[in-house]
Formats: sequence, structure tokens, C-alpha cells
Amino acid sequence: MPADRLHLLVPFALPSAAAASTALAGLDTPALDKLVARASAGETVIGEDFQRTLPHERWVARQFGATATNAGGPAKTSTADDEAPLAPYMLLADGGSPGDATWACVQPVHVRIAHDHLVLIDPASLDLADTDAATLYTVAKPLIEELGVQVTAPTPHRWYLSSDSFGTLSGASPLRASGRSIEIWLPHEAGSGQRSRAWMKLQNEVQMAWFEHPVNEAREAHGLPAVNSIWLHAQGKLRPVKSPFSRVRSDAAATLGLALAAGVDVGSAPSTFAAYTAASSTGALPAQQSGPHTGTTLIELDPFSAPFIQQDWHRWNAAFAAMERDWFAPALAALAAGELGALDLTLCGDTGSVDLTITRGDLRKFWRRRVFASLFIE
Repeated sequence: MPADRLHLLVPFALPSAAAASTALAGLDTPALDKLVARASAGETVIGEDFQRTLPHERWVARQFGATATNAGGPAKTSTADDEAPLAPYMLLADGGSPGDATWACVQPVHVRIAHDHLVLIDPASLDLADTDAATLYTVAKPLIEELGVQVTAPTPHRWYLSSDSFGTLSGASPLRASGRSIEIWLPHEAGSGQRSRAWMKLQNEVQMAWFEHPVNEAREAHGLPAVNSIWLHAQGKLRPVKSPFSRVRSDAAATLGLALAAGVDVGSAPSTFAAYTAASSTGALPAQQSGPHTGTTLIELDPFSAPFIQQDWHRWNAAFAAMERDWFAPALAALAAGELGALDLTLCGDTGSVDLTITRGDLRKFWRRRVFASLFIE
């Protein structure tokens, strides 16, 4: 048996109600449909349109105790706070040492000029090579340090800044702002809403240094967007955390960093349920620990973010078909066979999230008839 419980965290699995008919057209997911129909409802978090963080970011921050608020109890509906101070945990996952400083994550991005506004493009779609990202960093680093800001770049695509001059600067998650006019999403001082002059000066220095840089000239010659700005988000300070999970499997730096800070076993997200169970049977997973959450494995699966942000519902639909084949159907079979004690699902949208729990006994509750579309909360 791979674990007493398996918890799947799935960002961007819930389309908005307005997009649902297009997103779900032709989708055939009988295993997921049965899991959703028979599940017991946990917490439903109803987000707001202008929150600056994403529901899965807030969820992991709450689960590990990285925020001032705690996760809700079963069958609770709540309005989401906007806390997700994840940068120091991301830095930890990337091999850095956060210490006691306040850190913000900064990423190189492309801001597109639209008719009458500026639009942020999803950083993952830039196709920015590591070598080019590293080159741009070497140009920006001395300019940043001249302004009295501490900067480190353990990975070419994620930099980390620390400066007292940023105060309580609040930035929006890149995927929260992507595809939208950036005006309301730009970093501002939490509480006052005022733009930070220190950040604006730093950002302008970097933008000017990258303008017509050979890296960008080469990108534009190949039809790629220039890397013309930087984006700040997730500012916070490392605080003690505790994991509700025995093991964490994810490719997200924030989730891995929280698990590392909590001292639990971490690893990359397996590609399929079969790969996960194979790792268990070969001893690749550690022995189960004692305690109320013994044997619970959190796996974060993220095939939906890029197509969701790009509103590519055909690709989103195809990703759901793959999830049905590789995860939902085999997990349902494992539950039915008693090989899995329970399956927890946290399905997220653009602003909100839904928690569900399914046990073997739940599968016999044929009178439960919840449908997937009923989970769309935005």
C-alpha cells in the first residue's frame, strides 16, 4: 500500500463558470465524476477578483502554518485571506539560506504594450534559456546592489531580493497578473496601496540596462519577446512551520520549501499514479511516521496552469483527459480495492479552492450525486 492517505493538490483544475461550457466540451472523466459524486465535502474557499495571490499558494501556506491564519475545518465555507509569504521558502528550496531577513522573489518577464495598457505575459511562456537568464542577471546584479538591495540568484529564473527600503511591499503572483493589464497588480505598500519609489527606481534601472541588450536583440531576431522587466512577488520572512503530511512530492519551489522547512521528506511529483506506487513498492518512499497524519502523502500536480492562463481550453481539456487516465482512474481503483485508505482532492481555480475526501466506504454511497460542475465557485 503506497500510503494511508493520498492528497492531490491540483492548481487551475476549476474553470470559471463562464468558461466551463468551452473548457469541458467533450470531456470524458468517469473516474473523476465518481470521486466527486461520492466525496465528503471539506472546506470551500471563495476568493475575490482582485486578490494578489493564487488559491493553491494560500492553501499550502495555511496548511504548513506560514501565515497568521489557519486552515478551516470540514464542511466550512470561507472567504480567502490574501496571505502567501512564500519567497523565503522558495529560496530555501532553490538552495539558498533565508536566515532572518525578509525576502521577495523576482522573475525576469515580458510586459507587452497593448492598445492603451501594459499586459504581463506568463513567465513560463517566454522560452528563456538558462544561459540567457544568467546573462541578464549578471547585468542587473550590480545595478541592484548599488541601490543597497541584497540579491541572490540560486537559479537563473528566480532571484531573491532583500531590502529594508521595500518595507511591506506587496506584489501579485505572476500567474495572477498574467494576461491582464498590470496597473492594479504592480507592487505597492501593503495597507497604504502606494507605489514603492524604491522598487520603481530599481525596476527602471534594470529595464534600461536590458533595453537593446544582445540577449534581447537575439530573441527578437528569432521572433521571441524581449525580456524587458522584472516582477516582484511573495515577499515574506521565514517562520517556523509544521507539516500535516509525511511526504511531499511537488515541482513547485514554494511547496517544496515549506516541506523542507518542516523537516519532511520531499521529492519531485511523479508522472503517474503507477509511478508513485512503484516508488513505494521499491522502498523509494521512507518508512511511515507515527502521529495523526501517518502515511499522508501530498502530491502537487500542475498540468493546467499554462493552458488556463492562456485560455487554451483544448489543451486544458487534453490535460484533464491525461489526469483521468494517469491519476483519477487508478486512484479510484486503488480505493475500491482497499489499497488506498483515503484520497483527498484540493481542486483550485483562479481565485478559490474546494477540498474533497473520498474513502472506500464513500464509494458505496450511491445516493450522493454531486457533479463536477457544481464545484465551480467563481
